Amino acid sequence: MRLLGGLRINTGVLGFGGLSGLHMTPKLVLTAISDLGHFAEMTLALDEAWRPRRLDLIRSGPLRNLRGQPLIGTWRDAEALARLPDGSWLIGFERRHRIQRHRRLDGAGELVPPPPGLEQSPHNAGLESLTVLSDGRWLALSEGLAAPQGGRMGWLGQPGQWRGFGYLPAAGHMPVDAAALPDGGVLVLERSFSLLAGFAGRLVRLSPAALRAAAEGALVEGESLLALVPPLPTDNYEGVAVTEREGRMLVALVSDDNESFWQRSLLLLFEMPL
Repeated sequence: MRLLGGLRINTGVLGFGGLSGLHMTPKLVLTAISDLGHFAEMTLALDEAWRPRRLDLIRSGPLRNLRGQPLIGTWRDAEALARLPDGSWLIGFERRHRIQRHRRLDGAGELVPPPPGLEQSPHNAGLESLTVLSDGRWLALSEGLAAPQGGRMGWLGQPGQWRGFGYLPAAGHMPVDAAALPDGGVLVLERSFSLLAGFAGRLVRLSPAALRAAAEGALVEGESLLALVPPLPTDNYEGVAVTEREGRMLVALVSDDNESFWQRSLLLLFEMPL
């Protein structure tokens, strides 16, 4: 992984912080959701060396419930974002554990049958990772629900056709987001926190072979690609997105500032070998 650069996001322009799930298109349109029940679409500008230069807000707004009303209270904790081939969006929520499908991010949602057992996730450690694989299957990971095989509970498939498996993060880490790769694999973002060390994390790759094992219900572990430790800027990274642009593979990470004075909303951009 080669660092291209990073930006600090001005959440005052957005009107909110708490950024979590992330999506990126080849045209460098970034879409992020907030655990405060909002979404934001932004364009990322690069310089001649492919370094991030600026973000420009396209639009932002509240995420909505099944009746088209803005989400409130514990219903608004959006943590995972994925896009289906038809252009509609999947949003994973915790506290009120569920998946909503939105044909438009500013429109009403509809409930999607969740993976079996998702409702048993801890209150504030539910569905943080959700992505659509290149073959159309969905991958979902719970941040805090233990799997019988060991590690954290994961599911592979689609509504009504889920298969559970175990995902093994690094010691002290939890899975907090995932992004599908064109080769059929997946990037998984893991985060750790301690009072002494603060935030850290890593980015790992689940190969197609690992996903085949997951489809059989095994315990799987990713290959570590990147440690999110100094000298990289450390914070509460909760979103990862991947896109191909002009023959190059770009990986973006975004951090959740928890609307805290001591934290930042950061965007880091890396290039990953094809």
